[in-house]
Amino acid sequence: MSRAKPKGDPPRNGAESKRSASAVSDAPRARSRAKRNDPTEQYRGIQRGIDRADKQEEQKEKKQGKQEKGAAQAGARKEPEPPLPKQHLAKPGLEADLELRPNYLAPQYKGSGKLQDMVALITGGDSGIGRAVAVLYAREGADVAIVYLASEEVDAKETRQAVENEGRRCLLIPGDVSDYDFCEEAVERTVRELGKLDILVNNAAFQEHAKSIDDLSLEHFDRTIKTNLYGYFHMAKAALPHLKQGSAIINTGSVTGLLGSKELLDYSMTKGGIHAFTRSLSTNLIEKGIRVNAVAPGPVWTPLNPADKPAKKVAEFGSDVPMKRPAQPEELSPLYVFLASPVCSSYITGEIMPVVGGYSGG
Repeated sequence: MSRAKPKGDPPRNGAESKRSASAVSDAPRARSRAKRNDPTEQYRGIQRGIDRADKQEEQKEKKQGKQEKGAAQAGARKEPEPPLPKQHLAKPGLEADLELRPNYLAPQYKGSGKLQDMVALITGGDSGIGRAVAVLYAREGADVAIVYLASEEVDAKETRQAVENEGRRCLLIPGDVSDYDFCEEAVERTVRELGKLDILVNNAAFQEHAKSIDDLSLEHFDRTIKTNLYGYFHMAKAALPHLKQGSAIINTGSVTGLLGSKELLDYSMTKGGIHAFTRSLSTNLIEKGIRVNAVAPGPVWTPLNPADKPAKKVAEFGSDVPMKRPAQPEELSPLYVFLASPVCSSYITGEIMPVVGGYSGG
C-alpha cells in the first residue's frame, strides 16, 4: 500500500522562480546600500558630543561646586521664594497675622472694564486667592460681596478697603457656607444691596493634614466635606435663580484633586469632587448660557497652608514644584477675571484649569 505524500506548498511557477533568483542576486547590493546608509556612526558621533559636554559639566561642578538655581521668576515683579518664614497659624488663619504678607494687589494689572457694572459674590473672599480676585474684579468695574467666617473680620475689612480703593462697593457677609440657610441669605442680601448677581466664585475651604487615615477623625472628615463640597453646592443652588445668560460660576479646585495627596486624603477627595461638580454643572447649565469652570491651583502663599503645616514645612512651601516657589494670589486672580468675563471666555465651560508652577516631565 503506497503511502500518501505529505501535502506542502505547491511548486513554484516559472515567474516566481525568476523573482526569487532576482531577489538573491539583489541581496548583496541591498546590504551594501544599507551599510552606506546606516546612521549608527551618526548616532555615536552625537553621543560622543553629549558625553564630552557631560564630562565638562562634571568637571565644572567639581571645581566650582554645584550651583543651586533659584526660583523661577516670570512675572511683572519678583515674587517671594523659599525659605519662607517658619510660622504656624491657628485656624482658620488670618492674613493679618502672616509675617510675610501675600501679594494680592497686582499693581501692574490694568483694568479695562471687562466686568463693568457686574456683581460678584466670592466665598472665602477675605484673604488669599479670594481677596486677590475681589480686588481685580473691582478694578475691572464690578461690585463685590465677600463671604467669610466671623473670626476673619479683620481680614475682611482690609479686603473691603482694597475694593473701595478701586472705586467699587464691597459688601461683607460673615457666615458658614456649610449652612444652606446662610447661603440663601448671603445671595439674597447681595441681590438686595448690590442690585443683582452675575458671578459666583466658590473659594472657601477647610484643609488640615493627617499623616494616616487612622489619624483622620470622623469629625475632621465631616468638616472638610461640609465646607468644601456642601458649601460649593449650597452656594450654587442658592445663586442659580438670580444668574442669567452670560453669568459665570468659578470654583476653586486644587492640584490635589488632580494628583491626590497622601496627607490630605479628605481635602484631595473634596477637590476631585469639585472638579467633577464643575464638569457636571457646566453641562447642566449650558442651555441657560451660564458658564461653569474651575481653577486648580498648586501651592499658593495664603493663610491656608501656614494654618495647616508645621512651621518647618511652611518654610519650604512650594519649593518642590519646577518653579521652586509658591504662587502669590495676584498670579492667579487674572485667570478668575478671564473666566468671569463674557468678553474673554464666552466659549469656555466645564474646564479645569491647572495653575501649578510647571511640570517636571518624564
